Amino acid sequence: MTNVILLGPPGAGKGTQAKRLVEERGMVQLSTGDMLRDAKASGSEMGRKVAEVMDRGELVTDEIVIGLIRERLAEGGKGYIFDGFPRTLKQADALGELLSQMGQGLDAVIEMQVDDAALVARITGRFTCGNCGAVYHDRTHPTKVAGVCDVCGSHDLKRRADDTEDALRFRLMEYYKKTSPLVGYYYAKGKLSGVDGLAPVETVAAAVAKVIDGK
Repeated sequence: MTNVILLGPPGAGKGTQAKRLVEERGMVQLSTGDMLRDAKASGSEMGRKVAEVMDRGELVTDEIVIGLIRERLAEGGKGYIFDGFPRTLKQADALGELLSQMGQGLDAVIEMQVDDAALVARITGRFTCGNCGAVYHDRTHPTKVAGVCDVCGSHDLKRRADDTEDALRFRLMEYYKKTSPLVGYYYAKGKLSGVDGLAPVETVAAAVAKVIDGK
């Protein structure tokens, strides 16, 4: 079993690489948001706890998230990709303790390294087709016909509300303030590797595979 954490700021490409690992290696992506939504809908005891907290508009505690991760890890499989967790040093300690209790380890922590200015340009220029989900970019991948999706012909092209420069810079600030200490944490444990998150997708995928396979 291979367990991997992908670190990096918003828009660094973590989701794209996680999807490839799921498709190519049969790993399971553990997204905190998805797990909470699934738990709430399940009607289980843990799900009821999640629902109560979320219905009150409160943040779900680390203990509940760790409990959900414990349930998923117990299912076994080829490995897990941790997405959106840990975000803090306290959560990193809790995850390490959980993995140890379950006789598992953390094989790699991969930091998707990016240049902030280049990242802002990448994110603020992107837009998607609301009908088929195709992704475009004003500069690097525009539609062949302005306002029309190349794939399905839809005119429903949209941008995320938080893909503005101001919103992105705020998200970057939050990331560096809360999550970037994990870079030093995992470096000290000898687990950290870095890849160029702004390289072409195939190049990034090859670098990620090299880290995981220890080559």
